This record gives sequence, C-alpha cells and structure tokens, in this order.
Amino acid sequence: MYSYADRLRAMRETKIRHTLEKRKQNGCTDLDDFGTVPLSPGYCVIPWYNSENGSFYGLDGMAENFVRVIGAHEPYIDKNEMLCGRWRDMLVNYRGDLHYMPDWLKNNLKNLEFIQKGATNQWSKRWDEQRFPYDHLKPWHVKYNITSGIDSDAHFACDYRIGFALGFGGMLEKIRKYRAVNPDKAAFYDAEERCVNAIVDFIQRHIDRLHTMIAEETDPAVRENLKTMCETCENVKLGAPGTFREVCQWTAFFNCAARIYTRDGAGFQLDTLLLPYYEKDVKDGILDDETAKFLIANLLLIDPHYYQISGVDENDRDVTNHLSYLILDAADSINISCNLTVRVHDNCDPAFIRKAVYYLFKNKNGWPRFANDEALCSGYMRTGADKKTARERIAVGCHWMCVPGREFPMNDTVKINVAKVLEEALKDMRGESDKSTEKLFALYEAHLTKAVEITAAGINHHLDHIADVTPELIMNLMMHGTLEKGEDISRCAELYTVGIDGAGLAVVADSFGALQARIENEHLLSWEDMYAALDDNFANERTRAMMQSAPRYCGGNTVSDAWAKRLTESWVRIVRAQAMPEGRQMVPGWFSWSRTIEYGSKVGATPNGRRAGEPISHGANPNPHFRQDGAVTALAGGIAAVQCGWGNTAPLQLEFDPQITVEEGGVERVTELLLSHFRQGGTLININILDGEKLLAAHRDPDLYPDLVVRVTGFTAYFASLSPAFRQLVVNRFLEGI
Repeated sequence: MYSYADRLRAMRETKIRHTLEKRKQNGCTDLDDFGTVPLSPGYCVIPWYNSENGSFYGLDGMAENFVRVIGAHEPYIDKNEMLCGRWRDMLVNYRGDLHYMPDWLKNNLKNLEFIQKGATNQWSKRWDEQRFPYDHLKPWHVKYNITSGIDSDAHFACDYRIGFALGFGGMLEKIRKYRAVNPDKAAFYDAEERCVNAIVDFIQRHIDRLHTMIAEETDPAVRENLKTMCETCENVKLGAPGTFREVCQWTAFFNCAARIYTRDGAGFQLDTLLLPYYEKDVKDGILDDETAKFLIANLLLIDPHYYQISGVDENDRDVTNHLSYLILDAADSINISCNLTVRVHDNCDPAFIRKAVYYLFKNKNGWPRFANDEALCSGYMRTGADKKTARERIAVGCHWMCVPGREFPMNDTVKINVAKVLEEALKDMRGESDKSTEKLFALYEAHLTKAVEITAAGINHHLDHIADVTPELIMNLMMHGTLEKGEDISRCAELYTVGIDGAGLAVVADSFGALQARIENEHLLSWEDMYAALDDNFANERTRAMMQSAPRYCGGNTVSDAWAKRLTESWVRIVRAQAMPEGRQMVPGWFSWSRTIEYGSKVGATPNGRRAGEPISHGANPNPHFRQDGAVTALAGGIAAVQCGWGNTAPLQLEFDPQITVEEGGVERVTELLLSHFRQGGTLININILDGEKLLAAHRDPDLYPDLVVRVTGFTAYFASLSPAFRQLVVNRFLEGI
C-alpha cells in the first residue's frame, strides 16, 4: 500500500529522526524548527570574503556566497513525499563572526586563515562596522539593554503573487528588462540574476536526481510519483506555476532559497492565494481534497513558514473558504512544528474558529495561534494606512504583521528592556532625600525617553546602510518596485512602520506596585530598607516575600494593574513622540520574544522581589504566581488592558493542562476565552494546551518524547531541541487548569 496515511506516518517519523540528528549535530537550539534537515556527509562551503575584517557584504559579497552555499546543498527527495527540496545551512553563518558561527562550521574551517583573524578582530562580522560604525550608540545599548535592530535579518514579507505570476524564468526576464531601463544599476541586476540562476540550478539538481531515482525504482506507484514530481520540477524551473501541485512546489523551492539567504520565515495568506489553483484543478478533475491536504501537509513539512488563514477583507467580509478547512486538516495530518495563524473577526466563520481550537486540544502541539483582525486593523490605520492596506497585513512572524511586498518594518528585531530602564532610575533616586514612586516614575520616563532616542538612532542607522551590508537579493524578487527601480527593498519600500517592543512590563509594574503598597501605603518598609534589600539581593527572605506578595499585575484591578496601564500609556506616548525621518515611524508593542533569560541576566534585583540575574517577565504576560488561583480570565483581562493600540501586538501567552476534555466543553470554553479577550482589545493569543505529566517527564528526559512540540513564544519548536534553560522556561510558565 502507498496510501497517504502510510506516507504521512513515514514522513513524520523521518522528521522526528532528523530533529534528533540535528540536535546531535548542532547542539540545542532555542529557535524555530525552520524545517532544516541534517547536513549531508562531506558538506563544505568555502566562503569568499570581500572585506578586510574577514567577512563579506554588499551585492557582490552576498550574491557570490549565496551561490556557494545553495550550490553546496544536495538535492533532498523523499519517495514518500509529493514535493521535494530542503535547506540545511544559512548564508550568514559564514560571515566570519565566531560568536554566531555553529561549532560544526568552526571545526570544518578551523585551519583557514580567516578564522584566526576573526577570532581576534575587534569588530562583529555580521555588520560592516568598518564602513558604518556605531560606537557612539553601543554604551547606551548596554546601559538600557537595547536590542537595536542593527544587522537584523529579514523581518518583512514578500508578495508571493508576484512570484506565482512570473515564475523564476519571468523573474530573469524582468531583471533583464529593467537592467536596460536602469543601466546605472547594473551591479544590482547582476547580483539578482546570479541569485535566480543559482535557484534554477538548485531545481535542476533535483531534476537530475529524480531522473536517476526513476530509473532505479521498481515499485510502480513510487515510480509514478517520482515521475510526476520530476515533471512538476521541470515545469516550475523557469515557468510560472499553473497547478495546485506546481504552486506548492514553487513555494517550497523559493522558501528554501530565502531561508538559506537570510533565514526568512514570512509566508503568506495560504488559503486565499492558493484557492484559485485549488478550484481550477478540482474543476479540471485533476485534484481531490485528500491529495490537496497531502500537498499542504508536505509544504508545511518542508518549512514551517508563518502562514495566515481566515480573516476578513477590506469590507469585513469573511475570507474563510473550503481550502481553509483543508489546511487545518492537513496540519493535523502531519502534526509537526507548525506556525499557522488564524485571523479572527466577528464576521469569520465561527465553525472554523472552533475547529482550530479543537486541534489545539487534539494534538497539544501549540498550533494554531489566533490574531484579532479588528484590533490590528484599526490600530494600524492610526499610522495613516487606509483600511485596504491595513487588511492586507498578514501575521507572518512571532508576534508581528506586515503588508506583503510593500513594507520594510524590522518587526521583532528592536527591543528595550524596561526592567533595565527601571534599574537606572532606581540608581538615580538613591541619593535623593525625598523619595517617592512619583519621583521614581519621572526618572524612569527620563531614562526611557533617552532609550527610545538611542533606539531610533539605531533603527535609522540600519535602514540607511543595510542595503550596503545585507541587500535582500532573494526577497527583492517578490517586492513592489525593487526590480523596477534597481533598488533594495530597504531603500524603496512604500511603508516603514518599524515595530519597537518593550520587554519586562510585569517586572516594572509589580515593582512600582510593591513600592507603592509596602512603602507608601502600608509603611511596612522604608526606602532605605528597600535599597538595602536590593543591594544584598534579598538575602532577607522575609523582605523578599513581602515585596513578592504585593498585589500583582493581572491580579484584577490591583495597584500593579494600574501601574501597568500607566506604563503602557507612557511607553506609547514616548515612542510615538520620537522624531523620525520623513516616511518612517515607530510602532510600540510589548514583546520579549525568547530573550527573557538573556534580558534578565543583565538586570540586578528589582523591587518586586526578583533576584539579580533571574529572567524578566515574558512579553505582556504577568510574573509567575500573579494570583493564587492563576485565573485565566484575570490574565486575559489584564493583558487586554495594556495593548498599545497602533497595530503592534502585546500577546497573551497561555500554558495549561485542561481539566476538562473536548467532550466536556473544553473547545467551547477556550473559544469563548479567546473571543472575550479579543472583544476587550487583545491582539494575539499563543496557547500551549499540554499534558502536564508528559511535559515534566520530557523535561527530565527529552528523548522520551522527541515528537513533543511546544509554543516557546511566537514560534513552535521541538521540546527535545531546546536547551535545559529554555525547557525550564516553558515549564515555569505552565499553568494547571482552566
């Protein structure tokens, strides 16, 4: 038998085996799964460097090394699959920076001269600091623990409709056409053409391998599948995809290339863009639903790009369709690490929302997640965008949205650790004779204003020079105006609405709340007592317990809830007041990504009872044990109250082991929870419905459950691949009951 069910089972088993092999090869990785497969034996890339600091930059450096890296990739073909192609390695690994270089690469290249040079060179190799230094900003980045966005990789979204219409052959024709129009941009077009030809060569190597496999295959069913796979690859090598299978295969090849180039993981509105191909093939009698589901499952296996489904159009009409349901079923059939986002609106098909929640319960693998169409659209319109543009934004990142093909937002790459800002304010107030939370807040705002100013300078530095450091040669192919003008998307985007996230909200809100409650309202401690406790890292457990037990953020109309709202208002006001060059603006949100451990390590003891070096709070979520009952409704209400309101998110992250089953109404209760949160103004919900015993057992021995997937933050990952510290992070967030 060569049934879809048997093939899916085998594909999933291969995926789990690859996950364990990659962990052995690369060590623990606290990132998305990415869909990579292990490096093949003998894999080797010899990079070309065009900079004196032992790295490569610009059009020639990126194009030459992309050709080398994708050229080293062997074809990946699994006879159980309908689509082929995988990626293994990333171009920026070869920038010569030992800090970022994986161990396997250091070992492969340890005898090369550039490694020795890179080990002692004063500059990072990811950014060209010799030509575009920012030494004047670095002390401030340290002071406020700012993630500046300088040297960040692709955090925007292609318009896949461009690629579907052109194909790779059409892209080459377009490049040649506009090279003649813009002869002074020849270097740009030369680099783009080299990259497209390298992708075409990548496809051709798969075709060559398929011919060999077809000749050797004895099973008629398998041989027929390989022949169709080969024909599909031949059709999409230069031609525009014309069938459902071809458009899925074309997407797979492009995604592999984009990942290899700059780790791009932004997908598209999967159900609406693929719908015309699905409907045509069904009408023509060449596609049925089971095959369509298998192809989608195969695409999700090749790479867990961030795809969006459902939602409404500019006229608030539901875009959910039959293919939307098939995509959910396809994800269920393969049930691996998955980054599907369901866009929710009052006008969306309620049965579809319930089905999406059902799969959360059924598989307990952290997918899908849910975004609020209404709040995100209305918020983004405040930036000046019209409703049509706002509706075009799609959820294609850990917590962020983007207008495909038109926006260069740097989303999720820029963050300020507000717990560190609070620490600086506390230092300034130490010598004051008249101390108060109001004086502390004034100092906090002064430091935050400076931190935002410094962050804006870093954003502008990145935008001004990134085209000369890391031009987006692959994603440029499906952006509006790039090939037409001969310009990198960083220089010709229509929209520059840069997301800037605050991290550590709960730490700061609970600190202000504890100071107000214990010192100013109850007079249980003096300011001197508090400073002494911070200095000795809460050696006195009684003092620590006193500050920790003050009413917390998300406790329900507590003093700390009031501070969280005030901190949000302050954050939004200061970010939006920051002057930016014409056409650029910053959009505030609350999100830490997976940096809670990293950010916490930079902050000393804080007045909420948190000890020095402990992780900061996760995103917009409260600190652990924010209420004795851990009420999910209080959590959802508290986070809804701190939304920034400009189209950036402050996600609600939930982890729990449900005490009720699907049959007992679990799906209905969770559905009502997320709808209620969205009605209150919430923007994004990430949910881990987990088996508590299984999670704890996997934490003790990850190899017991190599297939366990968790939503770490905006992304899902295999629990067994995470470092012990990050596994502990998920366990610590875990809430029992609902």
